[in-house]
Amino acid sequence: MKIKNILRATGIILVTLFLAVIIGPFLVSVPPLESTKSVEQLADADSQFIELSGFKVHYKTYGQGEPTFILLHGFGASLFSWHEVTEPLSKFGTVIAYDRPAFGLTERPLNWEGENPYSPQAQVDLVIGLMDKLNIEKAILIGNSAGGTVSMQVTLQYPERVQALILVDAAVYAGGGAPSWVRPILNTPQMNHLGPLLARQLQAQGTEFIKTAWHDPSKITPAIFEGYQKPLQIENWDKALWQLTVSSQESGLVERLSEISVPTLVITGDDDRIVPTEQSLRLADELPNAMLKVIAQSGHLPHEEKPIEFMQAVTEFLSTLK
Repeated sequence: MKIKNILRATGIILVTLFLAVIIGPFLVSVPPLESTKSVEQLADADSQFIELSGFKVHYKTYGQGEPTFILLHGFGASLFSWHEVTEPLSKFGTVIAYDRPAFGLTERPLNWEGENPYSPQAQVDLVIGLMDKLNIEKAILIGNSAGGTVSMQVTLQYPERVQALILVDAAVYAGGGAPSWVRPILNTPQMNHLGPLLARQLQAQGTEFIKTAWHDPSKITPAIFEGYQKPLQIENWDKALWQLTVSSQESGLVERLSEISVPTLVITGDDDRIVPTEQSLRLADELPNAMLKVIAQSGHLPHEEKPIEFMQAVTEFLSTLK
């Protein structure tokens, strides 16, 4: 009799736990975003939009002629992160900075047909689609952090379209997405319900993240904080960020570095705490045709924190290109 009672009690506990896991997440309230604004309200005077893959991509252009530079920002950023170097770069040719999917003022689709617009492959296709639409045959890709990862994937798939690479604290050896065993969990209805709530932590912790990205946070102006917070006023930014998170995956770049033969400049800050500096040193060593520049007293964003030194490195690199 006691054994039956124990088994019955165990069964009740297991059923309760099962129901808590299955139903519990849906009982958590995910309130709608407050005080959201339209893209039109947030756009700048020089903002441009182009339809690619069924949604509108926000971009800006500077300068003219060749070469053409395409700037790819990192996670949690937008084309704003290049604001210190777009004008200096435009003295060499045409500069195009755009907001990657789930960031900036680029449209955030929540329903689509075909390729998931937030997937790694869709991000590669987006770069090529942008180049095709703007009649750009070849470009120098400048990618920061996760933007560097996309730049390298574009180079592997379309080497004939890439003149050179400038990798700024590129995320290659770590942070390439959720492990394969985690992704089925992230794709459950329960996690998709809670996902936007988890994504909102970016807004809550954004200020501290930016400070971590700088060697000297005291130099971050209110305007810089505002530039990073601005896209977090758009409706559905949280849902789109969650879709990007769910769609992320390991890049597989480490095993293919020897295939990237285009001229490459690897730039890193000597105090990068997001993508540790030693990873960029390793990257420059393992790429077959790479130069390395370590910028002193700089963190993860040398193009923002040390734009003069950044441009000196780029200028020297460009002088080596034929």
